Amino acid sequence: MALSGISRVRRQLPISPWLFAAPGLLVTGAFVLYPFVSTLVNSFTDRRTLIPGRFVGLANFRELLHDDMFWTGLRNSTLYVLGVVPLLVVLPLLLALLVQKNIPGITFFRSAFYTPVVASIVVVGLIWVWLLDDRGLVNAMLETVGAGRVGFLSDQWLLLMSAMAVTVWKGLGYYMIIYLAALGNVPRELHEAAAVDGAGAVRRFLSVTVPAVRSTMVLVGALSSVAAFKVFSEVYLLAGPSGGPAGEDTTLVMLVQRTGTGLTGRVGYASALSVVVFAVTVALMLLVLRADRKEDS
Repeated sequence: MALSGISRVRRQLPISPWLFAAPGLLVTGAFVLYPFVSTLVNSFTDRRTLIPGRFVGLANFRELLHDDMFWTGLRNSTLYVLGVVPLLVVLPLLLALLVQKNIPGITFFRSAFYTPVVASIVVVGLIWVWLLDDRGLVNAMLETVGAGRVGFLSDQWLLLMSAMAVTVWKGLGYYMIIYLAALGNVPRELHEAAAVDGAGAVRRFLSVTVPAVRSTMVLVGALSSVAAFKVFSEVYLLAGPSGGPAGEDTTLVMLVQRTGTGLTGRVGYASALSVVVFAVTVALMLLVLRADRKEDS
């Protein structure tokens, strides 16, 4: 009797891990794998919101090459990466160095710097709209000192840079926490040895701190690159659904949303755009990792 019970347990053991993993696998399959496969399949069809559509091969991707809005979105998304990522790699590290010291009141500043991270992006966007609007606080202050109004939200390039500023401001605290964890693993003896050798603060930062957290900088660079290329909320809230003046500040994700939604949404074409966004983000991550491997070698 005992032997039969043991044999039953042995027969049940192989399936036990799958039973524990089943809830997570179901959620992943329903909300990650299925949408991904569905988007990939739809990218080869002319499906619309209320029409199933038919297979059209690479027609959607060929149309992308002749779509001016696609190239505008690709330009803006690329500029966003170039403008945001270097700042989000360097500034949070400097901020982490400032708040790393255990001095009275430093907890307040750590919390203050992290507050924008937990704030709703909609609330943050509205606050910045009120600040940068033609009749907002910033322009009111400029008029007070005798300067003219600045079209932060009406000029094509100023609007894009304003959205970048919002992204950097909101992401500083998040990446600061990541750097704080990395800085906690840097041996203090290295800084003390460098100080004994006569190295100043800048020299210790370049020779000790940066090499010690370089892998973390690569991680931050990869995360911020993907997030910056897929930017939507900041530009949408500041520029509006139209994407700024004549749609010149439209990003790729905004174009996907605009094209694929509504009763007449072109789901197939929007899916092709989504596939391109996915391919570029994967390429960005591979480039960052490849650069890291080259530096290691």
